Amino acid sequence: MENSKQKLKSSMKARHVIMLSLGGAIGAGLFAGSSSAIQASGPAVMLAYLLAGIILYVVMYGAGQIILHQKETTVGLAGLIAPYVGKRFAHFTDWVYWSLWMAAMVAESVAIAQFLGVWLPQVPSWIFVLIVAIITLGLNLYSVRVFAETEYWLAWAKIMVILILIVVGLYLVAVQVFHLGLSDGLGQMNKYGGFMPNGMKGVFNAMLIVIYSYGGSELIALTVSEVENPKKAIPKAIRGVIMRIFSFYVIPMFIFVELYSWKFLSSTQKSPFVLIFEKLGIPGAALIVNFVIILALFSVINSAVYATSRSVYSRAKDSKGIMGKTLGKLSSKRVPVPAIIFCSGMLFIGAILSFIFKDNLFVYLAGSISYTILIVWIMLLISAIIFYFKTGIGGWFIKAISILTLLVLLIISYKVVVSNPWGISVFALVVCVLSLLSYREKTVSEVA
Repeated sequence: MENSKQKLKSSMKARHVIMLSLGGAIGAGLFAGSSSAIQASGPAVMLAYLLAGIILYVVMYGAGQIILHQKETTVGLAGLIAPYVGKRFAHFTDWVYWSLWMAAMVAESVAIAQFLGVWLPQVPSWIFVLIVAIITLGLNLYSVRVFAETEYWLAWAKIMVILILIVVGLYLVAVQVFHLGLSDGLGQMNKYGGFMPNGMKGVFNAMLIVIYSYGGSELIALTVSEVENPKKAIPKAIRGVIMRIFSFYVIPMFIFVELYSWKFLSSTQKSPFVLIFEKLGIPGAALIVNFVIILALFSVINSAVYATSRSVYSRAKDSKGIMGKTLGKLSSKRVPVPAIIFCSGMLFIGAILSFIFKDNLFVYLAGSISYTILIVWIMLLISAIIFYFKTGIGGWFIKAISILTLLVLLIISYKVVVSNPWGISVFALVVCVLSLLSYREKTVSEVA
């Protein structure tokens, strides 16, 4: 091990950053969870995905501007926001972000075991979780380039399935239009209560689910210390990812509600992806989609280990305590090995706890994720707004849109509080309080 003063190695290229963020953002929320969003808002689910995408773009644009004007690159989200909201809230954001990904890792590792259990019911689920944990740990420990390359191809596998679905789906919509005419062919989605059957309330409720699905895109900001030429690569990656997310979420939603009643989609146990492939008569559609969902889940876990280990490393690298010194070390390949082992170890512990407490732990973790995503986005956006006013960068339009977006995020946060069971809100509150109180101001001797 080398000392903590050494910097992380710049091993990733722009294409890796794009696919890493897509790996975090395109997970089971799209493949298996879109039915919940459709149930909440009907065909207006497209509007929910579009509005959430605009919010994400405003947040990530602000983060990109901060990165673009940094004098030197930093590690973790805290490095981006500390100059604008202070070290305590930067520390708070890093640990909340860490807890977000830890919850996601545990939830999605158990989900992988459930999907694999359909094919191999005789194998205990903990064996699948153990295998996934070992593979993920190995990929992250070996080198950043190997991890990034693996995530690159995992993301491509998901993207190819989505692209095939879009082509197949648009073909089926075209056939529908050919037989029914343009007006009736494109108006099928409005036959069951109109475009917005549950009003704007339904759109807001769907956005709670959609924002959870978009969570992970902020991984772009975390790669700033390990990407070649970050000031060029990061803004490019932000622009590219936003366009891809719009395409990969909004277009499939249009296809789903055009070809099937939104009420049917919200009640069926099958993924909308399976239904589209089955409609074309593709044999084994369910098996194919289930396999892709497993890849999607593994991709999210892979991204989660990267995100959590860098967050831990960024908080520990300047620490004087024994624990901090250990977690703040880099290997000879300039990889934060202790932080990776620590975060992967938490994955093992989380899997054991989920086995002991069954669905209760899963529900609490999954419910708390929506809180943590919103908190991280709000902190990034507040930092960006202060940055705009402090530096004079960004015109009045950017400032006004950023403030308006912040207000919308605060309204959505209120909706999350009132719609979630109080137990989940208390659990999320405990995580936030512990993250805030764990900050310790360095003394003069420690800084020296």
